[in-house]
Amino acid sequence: MTEIPPSHPRYRSLMTREGLVKGMKKGIVAEAGLIAHGRGEAFDYLIGERTLPGALIAEQVAAQTLKNARHPVISVNGNTAVLAPKEIIELAGLTGARIEVNLFHRTEERVGRIVSILKKAGAKEVLGEVPDARIPGLAHERGKCSSKGIWSADIILIPLEDGDRAQALKKMGRFVISIDLNPLSRTSRAADISIVDEVSRALKNMIEFLKSGKEPGIKDFDNRLYLGRIVDHIAQGLMGLYAKEESTGNPEESKE
Repeated sequence: MTEIPPSHPRYRSLMTREGLVKGMKKGIVAEAGLIAHGRGEAFDYLIGERTLPGALIAEQVAAQTLKNARHPVISVNGNTAVLAPKEIIELAGLTGARIEVNLFHRTEERVGRIVSILKKAGAKEVLGEVPDARIPGLAHERGKCSSKGIWSADIILIPLEDGDRAQALKKMGRFVISIDLNPLSRTSRAADISIVDEVSRALKNMIEFLKSGKEPGIKDFDNRLYLGRIVDHIAQGLMGLYAKEESTGNPEESKE
């Protein structure tokens, strides 16, 4: 890995990138996963690299929903396994959720490596290595799932998922919770609760909320209204930024 000084203003972001590149070289992260991360990071810039108040409410409602589920499942791909393995395991423990590896770019080798990462981080059981069911409407390898996991789940958390799978899970009648920094993605628009936040921040917030023993700050969560407010926040932030630059004639230094 490239030596990055902690004093670098983009230290955390650059270390995350390095970790994903390392994961790709080890056959855990798909090459396309690097592109997906870059797209998400761009949206993270736009929301200010922080958890927005609306996202925090979504995380609290999502955490409580998982805890109250009959058969919750957390779906894990390569990026999630590299970015937040301990958080996935802790959240599963707090909610009674099963963990299942479910991949867009699936190979048995990748599945095995991801299962290994999760077990090394403390997971006692990880589904997905021996799929015996299929998500309807998803062709080839990516439709494979476990009858003990996604197939029989009532509520599924899908961090960093693809839109086709989110839509297919909804057609199966599953309640879908997504974590996706892009509020415009098919995944965000298909989900019942769409958490627009960086995955490790989101999971840590959900864990902290469940440990607090509190109730969510809202009972009737309107996902479309919430996503609209996220988009408005991004638009207003950009308009305000450029209005400021125009008035001062001194553009702020862009993030690199």
